[in-house]
Amino acid sequence: MQAFTLPEFYVPHPARMNPHLEAARAHSMAWARRMGMLDSPAPSGDVVWTEQALAKMDYALLCAHTHPDCDGPSLDLVTDWYVWVFFFDDDFLAQFKYTRDIEGAKAYLDRLELFMTGPGQTSPEPANPAEAGLEDLWARTIPSMSEAWRRRFVTSTHNLMVESLWELDNIDRGRIANPIEYIQMRRRVGGAPWSANLIEYAVGAEVPDRIAATRPMEVLRDTFADAVHLRNDLFSYQREVCEEGENSNAVLVFEKFLDRSTQEAAELTNDLLTSRLQQFENTALVEVPALLAEYDVSLAEQVAVGLYAKGLQDWQSGGHEWHRRSSRYMKESTDGERSPNRLGLGRRIRQQAPPPFAKAGPLPLPEFRMPYPVRTSPHLAAAREYAPGWARGMGMFEEGIWDERRFHGIDLAHCAAMIDADTDLEGLKLSTDWLTWGTYGDDYFPLTFGLKRDPVAAKLCSDRLSLFMPLNGEPVPEAANAFERGLADLWNRTTGPLTPSVRAGFRKAVESMTASWVWEVANRAQNRVPDPVDYVEMRRRTFGTDLTKSLALLEIGDVVPPELHQNRVLSELDTAAQDYAAFGNDLFSYQKEIEYEGETHNLVHVVERFLDVGRDEARDITARLMNARMDQFEQLADEDLPRMCDDLGLDDEVRAAVTRYAGHLKDWMAGILEWHRKCARYTPEELERARTPEPPSFSLEPRGLGMSAWRIGSGAR
Repeated sequence: MQAFTLPEFYVPHPARMNPHLEAARAHSMAWARRMGMLDSPAPSGDVVWTEQALAKMDYALLCAHTHPDCDGPSLDLVTDWYVWVFFFDDDFLAQFKYTRDIEGAKAYLDRLELFMTGPGQTSPEPANPAEAGLEDLWARTIPSMSEAWRRRFVTSTHNLMVESLWELDNIDRGRIANPIEYIQMRRRVGGAPWSANLIEYAVGAEVPDRIAATRPMEVLRDTFADAVHLRNDLFSYQREVCEEGENSNAVLVFEKFLDRSTQEAAELTNDLLTSRLQQFENTALVEVPALLAEYDVSLAEQVAVGLYAKGLQDWQSGGHEWHRRSSRYMKESTDGERSPNRLGLGRRIRQQAPPPFAKAGPLPLPEFRMPYPVRTSPHLAAAREYAPGWARGMGMFEEGIWDERRFHGIDLAHCAAMIDADTDLEGLKLSTDWLTWGTYGDDYFPLTFGLKRDPVAAKLCSDRLSLFMPLNGEPVPEAANAFERGLADLWNRTTGPLTPSVRAGFRKAVESMTASWVWEVANRAQNRVPDPVDYVEMRRRTFGTDLTKSLALLEIGDVVPPELHQNRVLSELDTAAQDYAAFGNDLFSYQKEIEYEGETHNLVHVVERFLDVGRDEARDITARLMNARMDQFEQLADEDLPRMCDDLGLDDEVRAAVTRYAGHLKDWMAGILEWHRKCARYTPEELERARTPEPPSFSLEPRGLGMSAWRIGSGAR
């Protein structure tokens, strides 16, 4: 008996069929037999796959649906890749997940990595079907693709293999991931980013390397991946959870986290799937064309991007059709006609922002779980005395955004003294000034561009800021306002002793933050409440955590190899801390943002709209997410980080540096929370005071942008 009835799916495009299906079926069966995948024994004594089982799963049908336009040889190769990846998944399950053999799993995966060779490298002799298959596929695929594509494909293949250990570890602990962790880790272990790489091969067009890491292209890939995985979780719940004892499934995650029935959790998973598909559509139609224009992408490259986006779209429809037909998954209750327009309409309506400035009133705050003590710098008094002078000198009290009373109420020196408790006075002054500049910018963009709904001017402002962060001593223009003046001063004081690569990374962190403010303005221009996953991931940037992280890394030096920060443990440690702090800010700032600023960028509000619940329930879910991320952070810091250091054989210096970095994140979370509790920025009295005075009318734009003067509205963000 099925655990739930499959929901109606939003499938806006019909699935198509590649004419070379039958040839691919015959080829893939022969290839699997040649690689030793058929009748391969498992530790239980059973076999992983039989010929009959492989025929019923029909991966050639999957690839013929998901790659309807490629030629016969390309379809054969892509089908072989999918046969390999599903065999790897089932073989790993049989050998290590059932037996809980973590050490054996590590050795198995370490050896498998050796078959993804670079130029001039050779692989060892294959010892099992997974190794034989990877060696064969690597030799047949890599020569026809660029080095940039190979690097991306190595990363995605590495992730889907190695992060299987995360699933195994959770099974061993009896632990079910929190929703944010699950979405992030499912991308790494689930394989859809890997599928996106193979789409480039199948359509014969690579994404230009210079735009591959931009937000629009990353969002196309990530929304594609999330939709693929969420759909798979719905179809595979019966097999994975009920029959195999897996606990890595979105339906199960929502069922346990939100205390919903299995059917309700399935409907919610489908709602998120629909939202991610609509985010894909919005990105493809709005953000990608602007990106191509910004980077002056050639016509041939534009065609390549278009083919790639179409390939991602074909995969969604084809993948859904295969899930409906394959013996591997549970079946829909009906094959009746779907109405994708009707199915998607409710989600689109909820993504339209309600009328702004609705009366909200103060939001009663939940209890905050904070296991780490607040530490404060002994130089706090001196920093408080110093801070107004710097802000005044930059002109921040002259542009209608702040006045001195408001600045004193925000008390950013107190925040800096808690998150940077061990620095000397000069370091604390610099930290205070960076917080001052970032907070000023966070207020500047909504007031200057958000109320006017002008993302073009916002982007021009953001782009111009890069001129004040020279990498090699280039001359900078004259600052046109306090925001530019402050950045120029901070850049000179911070980056002088940095190496070129560290300086470039630091500039990228600042650019990431200011570009995220443009994203907020663009959403307001579209009257759009963000998709929840997109909101969480962009919130880390809008809150300035990339900048904070970069400042922390400057303090520990360059002893930590950059690639180590891509490790799951450090990556999740970062994002768990970032989410805890940012969600806390959303709880404290709810009234300010919803009632006084007409904003939609607040997690409580996003949850209200997505789940169609009241604000108190949305508040409680937000607080539950905070606590879940804190629980995860503690596990990572206390257990996973030391184990990672041991597994990677890190020397004492690197081990001390990453431990110190984890300690900084603890201080940062504790200090951010305490600052919110103590500062006046979010109190009803300060909100009302900020709205009362009539601000002057004048232009805040840098000279030369052609913006007419206009009146500033209410409040500071």
